Amino acid sequence: MSRYYTVPLWLLKLGAPLNLYFLLNTPVAGDPLIVGPARILFAVSAFRCLFPVRYEHNVVFHDSIFSSIFLMRLLATFAEVAYIFLFSYVLRVLDTEHVTFVSALSWLMVAQVVISQILVWAAILSGRLVLYFYEELGWAFIFAANTVASAYLYFRPGAAVSHPVLLQLNLLFGAVYLPWQLLHLRMLRANARRGSVDRPAGGLLRAIRVRVRRTDAESWGGPVGLSWMIGYWATIIPAWVYAVVLLLAAR
Repeated sequence: MSRYYTVPLWLLKLGAPLNLYFLLNTPVAGDPLIVGPARILFAVSAFRCLFPVRYEHNVVFHDSIFSSIFLMRLLATFAEVAYIFLFSYVLRVLDTEHVTFVSALSWLMVAQVVISQILVWAAILSGRLVLYFYEELGWAFIFAANTVASAYLYFRPGAAVSHPVLLQLNLLFGAVYLPWQLLHLRMLRANARRGSVDRPAGGLLRAIRVRVRRTDAESWGGPVGLSWMIGYWATIIPAWVYAVVLLLAAR
């Protein structure tokens, strides 16, 4: 792969019209606990495709006020809490027998995404790279919980499966994402070992003001970082959430 990601970062912008399509075709009058989180995710993902940033070292693709690390993280905080709440809500909707185990896992997903937001903000403000590792460890827990709960609902004997395609999507994502996340965690741990502090104090002002324009692969996390941006902002997560909208929003 090229040492520079100029072309992939430009192509990432194609995710913006896709997210806008999903946003405009999300029914306003549907279940608000599905429609609301989905619309937040689509809007923020479109913006992130247009102005990609990487929090470590304040890396940006465009030297623009819209590429503010602080602004992007603020928007991402709302989007991430929203769509994980949506996924947890889907588990409770599909759990027609109200199994305590499934409900507990679904709410633990929400609790963990809040913890991960605290960790990523702490990483940005303090510059401690190890906090990014713990934040992503939390995401591994979130989707492991989603996968386990989905497996229980899909394979449990003697119970009808409601909307099996959504459970199949959960299981498929877990089977692909969890091994990938192990690679991601290894990369983050290696980064943390190379230097426990990413930058000097004054993290809030740096997050607001500092933009370091880079297009080299290393600055964007290499193939792991690139695949994360494509899957999260432009393809897999938006399409998955839109599938939820199509199947459940008007129930």
